[in-house]
Amino acid sequence: MTTPATNGHHALATRREWIGLATIVLPLMVLAMDLTILHLAVPTLATALKPSPVQLLWMVDIYGFFLAGSLITMGSLGDRIGRRKLLMAGAIAFTIATILAAFATSANMLIAARAILGIAGATLAPSTLSLIRNMFHDDRQRTTAVAVWGTSFAAGGMLGPLVGGLLLEHFQWHAIFLVPVPVMLVLLIAAPRLLPEYRNPAPGSLDVFSAVLSLSAVLSLIYSCKHIAQEGMNELSLIFFLLGLLLGIFFVRRQHRLEHPLIDLQLFRSPVFSATVLILVMNAFSMFAVSFFNAQYFQLALGMSPAIAGLWTLPGGIMVIISSMFSPVYVRHLARPVVIAICLMICALGFAVLTFASPGGLPVIIAGMLLICIGAGPVGTLCSDGIVSAAPPERVGTAAALPSTSAEFGGALGIALLGSVGTAIFRLDVAGKALSTTPSTMSDAITLAQQLPPDAAAAVMSASRHAFVHGYAVVAAISAVLMVMAAIIMLTVVYRKKTSVLSIVH
Repeated sequence: MTTPATNGHHALATRREWIGLATIVLPLMVLAMDLTILHLAVPTLATALKPSPVQLLWMVDIYGFFLAGSLITMGSLGDRIGRRKLLMAGAIAFTIATILAAFATSANMLIAARAILGIAGATLAPSTLSLIRNMFHDDRQRTTAVAVWGTSFAAGGMLGPLVGGLLLEHFQWHAIFLVPVPVMLVLLIAAPRLLPEYRNPAPGSLDVFSAVLSLSAVLSLIYSCKHIAQEGMNELSLIFFLLGLLLGIFFVRRQHRLEHPLIDLQLFRSPVFSATVLILVMNAFSMFAVSFFNAQYFQLALGMSPAIAGLWTLPGGIMVIISSMFSPVYVRHLARPVVIAICLMICALGFAVLTFASPGGLPVIIAGMLLICIGAGPVGTLCSDGIVSAAPPERVGTAAALPSTSAEFGGALGIALLGSVGTAIFRLDVAGKALSTTPSTMSDAITLAQQLPPDAAAAVMSASRHAFVHGYAVVAAISAVLMVMAAIIMLTVVYRKKTSVLSIVH
């Protein structure tokens, strides 16, 4: 499987490992597609299954909730039973669940199938990332492999709405759920031949109570964040946030007492490791929030259809893919922390550009997002690679769950908190315009304008667009500051270790 490396330190991967990499990134692309493929299918599903408004939200959200909540448990399970074995079991479960979703006859059946899909999908990300650690022992090759791994997520998320739209145009809604089936079948056939097996030789038993605590804590926190983004801060969102926080604290305390914990908290004793996880959270916090506002900007402020708005997100997605693939080139010339810090500063510059957005300023939005994506691609790749590289081989599965969990949690928190900031500024701005009626959101403004005389409607829309852009600019400014802070954290932590930055490549 391997040949000696020219540098004398590690064995180089052969063609078999690279073909194996292609085998495992395809399911990851499908995993990311399932997060976004329903966006354009919501009206069709509403007509076909007649869900209540609450059921419709759960159809879309429950997959991401259970995916995020199950990642740590599945990563730890892979360490115990074998990463290839877990990957194949997850592929079987994912195939069965996606067929159930395709032929769902009620809203509740589809919600249940999507929940199973989330749990099954949680086996894929940590299993594949930890297998990369076992397949690619050379540092440079592993960074390239992780870059390919990361771009598959970006490509899947980008293709989801487009593939969903094309399928809905030519087939019934059932077809969008059947996309993963052939991909998973290929994985099941190829995995035993191309992928190595690895498990912790002394794993200990899986602590089921810790798994329940982990799932409950993450689900509660992410549900609270989603609820704040949709409904604003209220008693329900506060209750779930406090519940998630308490369960999380209890989970951490329990891990300290266990001989074989679900997650190895010793990893966080490394300042660089902790800083890397924090930077992933901060980056997702800002990226998801601004993407949330972009979707509204395209459709509500500029009046684009969902399909056209989706097309305008393509340049950013393509740039993430390209910049991620250049990550191995960057770390050949500069130390990893320096590259991460520079890319965070590029993100900050992109967010700063967005602060100059205007009600009709599409070129500014595109320019800012391209800069952000140029920086974000290498940040995600190098941070993920750094996390799995820092973990001992027997704990890589658990560590491999951290990048995806950090991104999911950071993104949900960013949409909730920065979304609330943008909405608050919108309301304050509109309230100061002395309008006869003041909308609370941009969507409300459009609904209200349709009921008013032309002159009054024009005044409401003009004031609302300027207020929305003002809130958008403030969110972008906060994000720019956060990216500068993240860059400072990365370099400060490294220098405090009194180690030459130029010597820290991996």
